Amino acid sequence: MKLHIDKEADALYLRLDDSKIIEFEEVSPGVVLDFNEQNQVVGIEMLHLSRRSPQLDFKELQYQTA
Repeated sequence: MKLHIDKEADALYLRLDDSKIIEFEEVSPGVVLDFNEQNQVVGIEMLHLSRRSPQLDFKELQYQTA
C-alpha cells in the first residue's frame, strides 16, 4: 500500500496494490476510485484535500491499525 500526497494538486492518492488500472469512477465529487481487471478497487484519489481538511498538516500524518 502506498500513500502519495501532492500539495500542488491538492490531492491524496492511496494505491492498494500494483495491478494495472483498467477503469476509474468518480463516486462522489472529488473522490475517484481506480479498478483493475477483476473490478477490484486498487486506488483511491481525493481531490481538494485542503477544503476537506483545512487543518491538515502534511508533515504529520497518522495511521491506526486494529
